[in-house]
Amino acid sequence: MKAMIFAAGLGTRLAPLTDSCPKALIEVGGKPMLRRVIERLRDAGVGEMVVNVHHHADMIRRYLEENDFGVRVMISDESDMLLDTGGGVARASILLEGDEPVMLYNADIFTDFPIAEMVAVHERSGADVTLLADSRATSRYLMFDEAGYMRGWKNVRTGEVRSPFPKEVTDRCRLLAFGGIHIISQSAMRDISGYRPGEKFSITPFYIDRCGVLSIQAYTPTSPYKWIDIGKPETLQQAREEYISFKKRTE
Repeated sequence: MKAMIFAAGLGTRLAPLTDSCPKALIEVGGKPMLRRVIERLRDAGVGEMVVNVHHHADMIRRYLEENDFGVRVMISDESDMLLDTGGGVARASILLEGDEPVMLYNADIFTDFPIAEMVAVHERSGADVTLLADSRATSRYLMFDEAGYMRGWKNVRTGEVRSPFPKEVTDRCRLLAFGGIHIISQSAMRDISGYRPGEKFSITPFYIDRCGVLSIQAYTPTSPYKWIDIGKPETLQQAREEYISFKKRTE
């Protein structure tokens, strides 16, 4: 399997930390988040990775060049224009071509979910896309039917629903929060590349538009796991405290 790590974001909610450092290089437990993600993917058997860069691109490029991670790490440069997740995948697609599915992983997610289990679920199902999804609290959810396949999106604050399916289908769906980690097939990768060529776009609208055509399934880990988006000061502190607590429990 190959992987793409999203590391191009501006990290505005973490300012002033991100005024001088990209969010992907913010440390938790004395280790940059980007290194944590690369090592997790490497240890799960991923041999080639692509990291996209925009904000403080030179700092990330230099960090990758100066460190040996034991795997091939390539850069998808978005210095000219921040392309968001969907546009970022489209630009990086030429680096991710092959026979293997691709894991997409946000660099700001501090988690210990079992990558191998998710990969096995994806491979057994034959799905086009597998999304890490769970029942944590948020305002915007993905909608899944009884079989675990995506059928739309809902904002529970406003009641807005987006779906290619009729109301009688979406009314029966359960709501799960997307965890920022997904596995996509090469055919889905080609579909993304042709969705809005050269444009900036989030991958979520693509999934909403294509969930009636592609098989997009939810994956929820079978055992308890940590999941923290470190993109805000309070959640970054939470991740750092969680790491300290873990170290104390295992010493």
